[in-house]
Amino acid sequence: MVEQGDAAPLLRWAEGPAVSPPQAPQLQAGRGRAGGRGARAAAEPRGRREPEEPAPPEVLLQPGRLELGDVEEDQVVAVFVVTFDPRSGNMVEWCLPQDIDLEGVEFKSMASGSHKIQSDFIYFRKGPFFGLACFANMPVESELERGARMKSVGILSPSYTLLYRYMHFLENQVRHQLEMPGHYSHLAAFYEDKKGVLHAGPGRGSSLPPVYWLPSIHQYMYPEMKITHPAGCMSQFIKFFGEQILILWKFALLRKRILIFSPPPVGVVCYRVYCCCCLANVSLPGIGGTIPESKPFFYVNVADIESLEVEVSYVACTTEKIFEEKRELYDVYVDNQNVKTHHDHLQPLLKINSADKEKYRRLNEQRQMLLYSQEVEEDYNPCEEDLFVLFFLEQNNRIFQTLLEVSASQDKTLTAEHARGMGLDPQGDRSFLMDLLEAYGIDVMLVIDNPCCP
Repeated sequence: MVEQGDAAPLLRWAEGPAVSPPQAPQLQAGRGRAGGRGARAAAEPRGRREPEEPAPPEVLLQPGRLELGDVEEDQVVAVFVVTFDPRSGNMVEWCLPQDIDLEGVEFKSMASGSHKIQSDFIYFRKGPFFGLACFANMPVESELERGARMKSVGILSPSYTLLYRYMHFLENQVRHQLEMPGHYSHLAAFYEDKKGVLHAGPGRGSSLPPVYWLPSIHQYMYPEMKITHPAGCMSQFIKFFGEQILILWKFALLRKRILIFSPPPVGVVCYRVYCCCCLANVSLPGIGGTIPESKPFFYVNVADIESLEVEVSYVACTTEKIFEEKRELYDVYVDNQNVKTHHDHLQPLLKINSADKEKYRRLNEQRQMLLYSQEVEEDYNPCEEDLFVLFFLEQNNRIFQTLLEVSASQDKTLTAEHARGMGLDPQGDRSFLMDLLEAYGIDVMLVIDNPCCP
């Protein structure tokens, strides 16, 4: 069983200064020599090119206790009310500050198809900011409003780490706006209290700021965290996908463009976006410098198509079925529990192999042991979420630690024995390994060929 304690990290996203890891000489960008007999050439075109700018440095994850003093400052940069007008459609009804660019937020904060449900919440990305909006639909006796009044109340922040704190406030305020339209005093007071001062950043048109992992632990989080914050849904996420979680894990580790479709409500699907990003965390120094970070875009709609066209790595969700036809926008399409890809070279990754089944068995076994320990030891109450996150963190670290050691050896040969030691299937994960070496620019020779001669 995975040992729980102060060193068990809960992964959070946060935007901030990067910590440059030590340079690892064995990592050589662009080489990715997945040699060996029958291996695909590393330079094989994939149909899209990564941006020419250098990839941002990664922060080093140092698992440990989040001290009580390590609390981020509130930085709410905007608060707004969106309404549905039967004649004009979605529109921003009110906002502070009045001069902030909220173009498109009226569609991000009220998902397509929301008229069919009573309430929802939505995480989304707006330029360099993250947003959280709460939606509600109330029947009214009004011909002008066609029998229904629909509104969303939302906020924008440079980081989504803190957005969960305001979930209940936004839920209450959207109900207030439905019952008493036009009364914004509470929202104005909230903005004056929580507004953040932003540092001068890069100019217009520059790339979005990189997103970094930081350690944390449930012990010091607000009680409602497990209910309203994405960190509280990892166990439900894995239960929902079952063994398919191992397929998503591989695509996430390869930094593929992953799009998740679901009809409304979309709140729980936004959590799946977050959880999918959690699967790919690595805490070893020097890993990831040659690969783009996986960006959580959360909810997207047709208005985001232009921005998605230039992304080489992201995880997002949508309620609009038309995205399935736009194959140039994604590598992996997830519809309910069905994970699929239209790329031929990624098809082998859709198959569950023996090593995947073993990992899923161990994960469930550890969970059962954890639940048992919570019953018999009342004072010992580790978090189930920490177990899941730590499980994949350790799995990823084991893979990359082995690859780094092999790349630093004299013959640079990766064998079937190495694959088994990493918890992978030598034949079933051969394609995954080749893609991994290429994506991360790790210089080793893959010599796993004939399935009957491992």
